[in-house]
Amino acid sequence: EVQLVESGGGLVQPGGSLILSCVASGFTFSSSAMNWVRQAPGKGLEWVATINPDGRTYYADAMKGRVTISRNNAKTTLYLQMSTLKPEDTADYYCAIQGGPRGQGTQVTVSS
Repeated sequence: EVQLVESGGGLVQPGGSLILSCVASGFTFSSSAMNWVRQAPGKGLEWVATINPDGRTYYADAMKGRVTISRNNAKTTLYLQMSTLKPEDTADYYCAIQGGPRGQGTQVTVSS
């Protein structure tokens, strides 16, 4: 059974930083392209970043330069480092297998 468990969300002030984690199990993590996606209140799902099995990364323009996606295959864990956070970054953040399921999400609130 595929499991994706996100953590690391919370309340942060504008300009602050967070690191999100996603522990994966039930599939071959090392050979899977992985995504971070988010959903702001009242809005649709928005792609944030992708990391391929070979480590190549891709970012949405809205977050480029402020986020870094990374992976630790030995720990089957996906990460999203976020900095210079803005109120409009407030959303539920999900990790997802490329073309596959996503986790339950972790909530990020950016507010003073």
